Amino acid sequence: MAATAGIGLRAAHYADFLAGRPRAGWVEVHTENYLAEGGRDVHVLQRVRRDYPVSLHGVGLGLGSAHGIVPEHLERIRALAARIEPFLVSEHLSWGAVPGRHLHDLLPLPLDEATLGLLAARVTQVQEVLKRRILVENVSAYVRFSADTMSEAQFLAELARRTGCGLLLDINNLYVNQCNHGEDALAALAAIPPGLVGEIHLGGHLVTPDVVIDHHGAAVAEPVWRLYEAALARFGAVPTLIEWDARVPPLDVLLAEADKASALLARAAPAPEPAGAAAEVAESEPPRAPAEVPESEPPRAPAGVPGCAPAREALAGLQERFAGALLAAEGQGALAAALRPAPHAARLAVYRGNLAGSWERALKAAFPVVTQLVGDDFLAALAREYGTRHPAAHADLNEFGAGFAAFLDDFPHVAGLPYLPDMARLEWLLHRAYYAADAEPLAPAALAGISAEAFEACRLAPHPAAATFASDWAVVPLWQAHQSGSAVPFPSDIASPSWCLVHRRGWQPGVLALDAAQYRALAALQEGAKMGAAIDAALAEDRGFDLAPRLGRWMAHAAFAALRTEDATGQ
Repeated sequence: MAATAGIGLRAAHYADFLAGRPRAGWVEVHTENYLAEGGRDVHVLQRVRRDYPVSLHGVGLGLGSAHGIVPEHLERIRALAARIEPFLVSEHLSWGAVPGRHLHDLLPLPLDEATLGLLAARVTQVQEVLKRRILVENVSAYVRFSADTMSEAQFLAELARRTGCGLLLDINNLYVNQCNHGEDALAALAAIPPGLVGEIHLGGHLVTPDVVIDHHGAAVAEPVWRLYEAALARFGAVPTLIEWDARVPPLDVLLAEADKASALLARAAPAPEPAGAAAEVAESEPPRAPAEVPESEPPRAPAGVPGCAPAREALAGLQERFAGALLAAEGQGALAAALRPAPHAARLAVYRGNLAGSWERALKAAFPVVTQLVGDDFLAALAREYGTRHPAAHADLNEFGAGFAAFLDDFPHVAGLPYLPDMARLEWLLHRAYYAADAEPLAPAALAGISAEAFEACRLAPHPAAATFASDWAVVPLWQAHQSGSAVPFPSDIASPSWCLVHRRGWQPGVLALDAAQYRALAALQEGAKMGAAIDAALAEDRGFDLAPRLGRWMAHAAFAALRTEDATGQ
């Protein structure tokens, strides 16, 4: 495709893209936001893909994590790429996890030969699985390592030569590193051969007294535009993205930034063909490492890299110390000797703030009513405690809150709100319903013509988004009272039990309040019981239970996805 300016697809602009066709040349999405089996995000991406080329930009693979790439995560990326057929796939020159804990940030790597060998093996592994060339992006680094033997640009150019990957050149990151480390951004451009750059990013930054932060929360600064012009002069017209992820503005503001990039692209010469090894990479046949990398083992550095196992162990130790410095300020002393002279405390505080901010945003998104009940400041403190005590098991931040309710059960500082853990359980069911697989709800017509005997013996398979919930507290009406425009009053007695069905018809999860008998019947059906057994469970709670109106209401709220009847063998 011709080099055009694109924008990131963000939830704040979903309605704009569904209602019309904004003038963006293409869109980019953060890969990890679209790995779910279904739900609104996946639906919107599929709709947008009909009208625009799409680029997948990964933020969680961790090419440089010493302990290796998680095969399941890479497989989910492969499956998404197969569905979306993106015109570009990219990741970062960074790491983001240690064994047992994801740190949800783009953390810096030592720029030396040992790391280069490891990255070459990892990039090759990814390209083999995806069966395509990927782009690797330079990152903003707030610290540099004393072991560095080359610049980031030299490192990336050599990585591309060894693996055939391309480069995603983030111009703002070059400028941020120039400000923070005295590096020459123009020299970095000169160190990258023409033909390697397959995409350019432009974004905003934040200037603080101690450090310039790449926060993607502002318009592109004038010095970055000038560097972009220099990049176009060297690399030609390359697809360019306006990156704006924090404090996302109205779509018109974002498109105006893209228009500036488009005007500069229109004046640039065509980009040259990929140079060197990159020119030899066919998308259907990515380069192979000198030795096969077994899926069950961490990838090995290519043959010829001296001491790859000891080097990997040394990198693993460095990353463990780095993680320790992020989890507690007192841990930064063990890391200081590995860093180049700089105001380490202020620089590491940026990463520490990024980590805590990721935790806080993830919990606020999944638990909005819990946030309202305790307040923003207390929720932020809860996020820090939870994130520190309960290591994130997934690169996907949508999974971060899975253990939050259990954490609240044992957290003494919320003992005065004994219903809070159950509110978290209800909100987690709603959060999971949002991302659940899509399925057509079972319609009442499916039950037409079934005999009474067959009906009692049938099973109703639950919809993937449906779940039953019970609490000893008035959590259900309390949740309903906190919804915008709700007519449900706040419960007068919080110590009264409540029950509900969590459901999703369309894309918005909801709550259907139940009484105890309805809950018993629905819970039995969701656990796979036959209809007769579910009715018996309800009657044990309420001898006057009438199934017909309740069943119709449950089906109207997408409680079931399939009807299963016994065959002649009784199976």
